[in-house]
Amino acid sequence: MPLRLLPSPAQRRASLLIVGCGDVGMRVLRLLGGRWHVLAVTSSPDRREALRRAGAQPLLGNLDDPATLGRLGALADRVLHLAPPPAHGHTDSRTAHLLRALARGGRVQHLVYGSTTGVYGDRGGAWIDETDAPRPGSDRARRRVDAERRVRHFGRATGCAVTVLRIPGIYALDREGGDPRERVRRGTPVLRAEDDVFTHHIHADDLARACVRALLAGPAQRVFNVVDRTVMPMGDYFDLVADLWSLPRPPRISREQAQQVLTPASLGFMGESRRIRHDRLQRELLPRLRYPTVREGLAPP
Repeated sequence: MPLRLLPSPAQRRASLLIVGCGDVGMRVLRLLGGRWHVLAVTSSPDRREALRRAGAQPLLGNLDDPATLGRLGALADRVLHLAPPPAHGHTDSRTAHLLRALARGGRVQHLVYGSTTGVYGDRGGAWIDETDAPRPGSDRARRRVDAERRVRHFGRATGCAVTVLRIPGIYALDREGGDPRERVRRGTPVLRAEDDVFTHHIHADDLARACVRALLAGPAQRVFNVVDRTVMPMGDYFDLVADLWSLPRPPRISREQAQQVLTPASLGFMGESRRIRHDRLQRELLPRLRYPTVREGLAPP
């Protein structure tokens, strides 16, 4: 099914508000190609010109300062919320501030929230899907669970259709901070096979396509795992990156050694293993991925 970017005739005057317009948001703007009226919230005045060039009207606002968000609720029919939660705590005050501002305007008809597959926690490599209840194992994941709860409550309370996208590791060869070759070139070690964990990914372009599709046709109060078809341990993933680009494979170390040399953030990702089904994504939202496996997304041109 081709990705339909134009609204129906009845929706042509609809506008979109992007909150958290980083790399994925910019890819969404490229997909829309100026066909929609798009507004993008930024807390940095320096980003305004880049957003204008990409086709969005920049709005200065800070999710940590509710006083700067007062007018957002009356500006758009659709909202794409990709902003991360705060760095600490169990709750997402930023999402709480945003939803209060949106509720005051009463205009939003559809909200798409970018969450994380980290809400499932460690499942010991077991298969899971969207019917499995979240079991967050970190404060970072607990903040995302809190945000999901808030946006779904917002939908029920206001009649706004809310679609939640649970997102794994995002990669692309042209994504700043998301090009896996950078880690391989640094020689960052990975876990040996007996200690390794299953991990999932999605190409940044396919994630942007899923966002647009969800804004157009995402079912209300529905959750989607936005993952590709690749199922492999983390170490095998980085071995594949190295092999495809003729780079040295990363060294393999034990979990005990990893605790001595890796950052807490890296150790957190290596402490959770799960295999995630994406049947609902393909059946209801995005039947075809441009990069169905990481091999297609990582292959040299």
